[in-house]
Amino acid sequence: MLNAILVPIGILSAFGLLFGIGLAIAARVFEVPEDPRMPMVRAALPGANCGGCGLPGCDALANAIVSEQAAVNACPVGGAECAAAIAGIMGQEAGSGARKIAAVICQGTCETAPNRAEYYGERDCREAMIASGGAKGCRYGCMGYGTCVSVCSFDAIHIGATGLPEIDPDKCTSCGKCVEACPKSVMSLVPAAQKIIVKCHNQDKGKRARLTCSTACIGCKTCEKACHFDAIKVENNCASIDYDKCRQCYECVEKCPMSCISGTLEFNKLTAFIIEESCIACGLCAKNCPVNAISGEIKKPPYVVDQDMCIGCGICFEKCRKNAIDLRKQNQIGN
Repeated sequence: MLNAILVPIGILSAFGLLFGIGLAIAARVFEVPEDPRMPMVRAALPGANCGGCGLPGCDALANAIVSEQAAVNACPVGGAECAAAIAGIMGQEAGSGARKIAAVICQGTCETAPNRAEYYGERDCREAMIASGGAKGCRYGCMGYGTCVSVCSFDAIHIGATGLPEIDPDKCTSCGKCVEACPKSVMSLVPAAQKIIVKCHNQDKGKRARLTCSTACIGCKTCEKACHFDAIKVENNCASIDYDKCRQCYECVEKCPMSCISGTLEFNKLTAFIIEESCIACGLCAKNCPVNAISGEIKKPPYVVDQDMCIGCGICFEKCRKNAIDLRKQNQIGN
């Protein structure tokens, strides 16, 4: 009776041992060695697993970076510091990696953009889109039902008193989920330092756009004509900004007749000042000023800035080799 139990056990144990040895050999033969950089890159990533890079999570991104299928600055959450750390591991250049945040490309509030109907369905923008595009008169504007809020994993978006989403820049990780979820393409990722943003993407012609929203872009091209840096263009009846070219001089903000370009002139616009004791009158500032706001004679310091003409673009500040130019905000003039 005992043999009848022990023999099968012995046979099964022998087979188990053989299979174990076989698996061990196969594992050694078919082993794919892990790149030693993989755990280092994974540790450098923030671990948010938000999917903002377009991959399932940080493990997948680390694998893609190490296999050179993704850039070292592919993580939108980590920003420049993360990109620099990964670039060091990979032996590459990190690039600019400027941090971005979500922005609402609409300022059609309950007051400025009246409703054309009542909506009684589920409070979700995608559902409302099916029902004739929601209740708002502007068919391009934010519906304010909070789909962006629901998809944000970082509590960075809330619907404000105006009925529009408000972004907390400190919490936003630029994962892009709100951009993907918005059925009206109202959400966009912009450089975190960018203050000048066209808050409209209404493509109707001027009169029709103005009827649906009192702050809509009417495609008048005043902003385009005012820009000295070819950074703003009007296409499909609406202005858009090339952030790589924009100097944030606020000329477009000042000239826009519809106030649809964000930016508070009083607190943000800069003005150049010459530091007399440092100026050597080399003339570089005057030569590079796009509005001829700086005057003077070579070798006869100091040069002078015409405050009324200066647009605060900062080119003179960048070109000055003697740190003889200071940029001050409008509310700091006289301090």
